[in-house]
Parts: sequence; C-alpha cells; structure tokens
Amino acid sequence: MANPVFSSSPVFGDPHQRGNRGTVAAQTVDAARLEQMYNAPTATARDTGRLTYDDVIVRTGGLLALLVAVAAGTWWGTEAGVLPPGVWIIGMVLGLVLGLVNAFKRTPSPALIVAYSVAEGVFLGGISLAFTALTVEGSSAQPIVLQAVLATMATFAASLWLYKSGRVRVTPKFTRWLLIALVGYLGFQVVNIVLSFFVDSSGAFGPMRSGWIGVAVGLVAVGLAAASLIVDFDSIKRGVQAGVPKQFAWTAAFGLVVTLVWLYLEFLRLFAILSGRD
Repeated sequence: MANPVFSSSPVFGDPHQRGNRGTVAAQTVDAARLEQMYNAPTATARDTGRLTYDDVIVRTGGLLALLVAVAAGTWWGTEAGVLPPGVWIIGMVLGLVLGLVNAFKRTPSPALIVAYSVAEGVFLGGISLAFTALTVEGSSAQPIVLQAVLATMATFAASLWLYKSGRVRVTPKFTRWLLIALVGYLGFQVVNIVLSFFVDSSGAFGPMRSGWIGVAVGLVAVGLAAASLIVDFDSIKRGVQAGVPKQFAWTAAFGLVVTLVWLYLEFLRLFAILSGRD
C-alpha cells in the first residue's frame, strides 16, 4: 500500500495479509430459518452498518467543501489584513501533526479528521496567496491557483476513469514500484531542502526544484500522486467488498483528501515555475 492512511488501517490492508479473519463459518439453516430470511426486508431496505461508496463520497465531499471554504476565508483574511501573512505556517504544522495522528489511528476519529481539513484549509489558502504574490517576469501573470485546481480535478477524474475502466490494475508489482518511487521522491525532497541551506539558488523551491529540472521533477511528482489515487481507489473498493464497518468511511475520505492536497501542491508549484514565479 502506498498511502499510509490505508496501509495502516486494519480493514483496508491487503486481504492476503489478513489471513482468515474475514471468513465466516458456515451455519446450518433449517426450513423455519429460511422462511424467516425470505420474509425479512432486503439489505438495501435497511442500514446494514457496512461501508458503501456513497458513505465515502459524502464524507469526502464534505471534507473538501470545508477545506475549500476555510482556504477561501484564509485567503480573504490574509489579503485584507485580518489575518497575519504567516498564518499558513501554523496551518501547515497543525496539518502535518494531525495528518500523522489520523494516519496511524486504528479507528477513525471524525473530529480529528475534520480538524485536519480545517488546518489544511488554512495552509492551502495562505500558501496559494503567497504563490500568487511571487515576482513574475513578463507583462501578465497566469492564474496559477485556478490552473492548479482545474488540473487537480482533471487528474482525479482521469485516475478514477483509468481504474474503473481496468486500463490500470493495482497489482503487487504496481504497489511495490509505487512504494519504491515514493521513498525515492521523499529522499530527493530531503536532499533538496538540505542543499537549499548551502547552495545559492535563484528559485524559491530549492536548487533542485527550479527551472526545467523543477518542471521535470514536478511532472514525476504529479504522476506519483495520480498513481497513489489509483491505489486509494482500490483500497476503498476492497473495503466495500469486504463489508467493513461504516465508520471507516472517514478513513477512506481522509486518505483521499491527503492525496488530493499533495496533488494540488505539486500542480501549484509546477505552474508557479512555468509562469516564472520560481
């Protein structure tokens, strides 16, 4: 599993690693019991308490709506002088802490997941405004925030289509390749941050994330985020098919939001470089 939100969950993991925990012993059913089952309401007519795709969609949509609303409020408040310019740093730190806590919790906490969305909204709203304020060479500035939002939505839709159509299948080899690539990308990011303290760079993203090298790295990062989305979709599908408890819809929604936030940030940085804001 690539996303730690799903891989650390006791219900979204690889079914081959869960052993026989999901098996149910066969029971002897007599004629009276069969008649009772036949007359009982269907599963679709009552709440089975199991995870459904609708549960994931509703919670994911709610978290994203909250995140966007907080981001818009942070943007307006910072631009109007109501909020300090560096408020996004507080959101970034809180989002990182809450993200780690939620990722490794055995059972989901709706309150902590909502708090994570609020913190990320503060972070994204502030950092997006900061990106647009960077110096632009040329006569016109590109609307990089709008471009990043549209690109994120398009990539999400494309990833979902590729998975649903079967053109991309999540196999052990695919997840193993993705995990190796993600570890390599994380190592690259750490090296870039360390070098930024010792190597002069004309860009704002470090010596290894500026210019056309930065564009190439950004495209790789976008590809990794898209692949992570596909793995997330597969984890959710397995959870629905296994009939996991409904409460884990919060875990699934949180995992998707984490990946989408990463994808948006990569697009934002990529378009900033292309518009001369690096």
